[in-house]
Amino acid sequence: MSKTLKMLGLAKCSTCQKAKSQLEENGWTVAFHDVQQQPLTDEQRRDLATDFGEKIINRASLTWRGMSEAERAAEPAVMMGEKPSVMKRPAIIAGDLRLLGWTANVKRALDVPV
Repeated sequence: MSKTLKMLGLAKCSTCQKAKSQLEENGWTVAFHDVQQQPLTDEQRRDLATDFGEKIINRASLTWRGMSEAERAAEPAVMMGEKPSVMKRPAIIAGDLRLLGWTANVKRALDVPV
């Protein structure tokens, strides 16, 4: 059985790099989408905001800290369109699974040793 997933993130993000590497080591085929190099469509951003809610926004990021109050008040899908690096990453879509970040729970859900 082929294990394929889609990962959205930033190619330069160390967490995305680590996640991709560990997934591939554990038999996953990873279709990586760099949201900075290939911006998401309005529909893709809305889908992420629907799937993850407010958690899709990384409020601990340098990008977030540099944003104005007006920018922070925008809807998550709009924020990600204006500043793709504010998206929490990686966002992983594996079949019916929608996972965010590279935590122990995410690894367990994908059968990656913790």
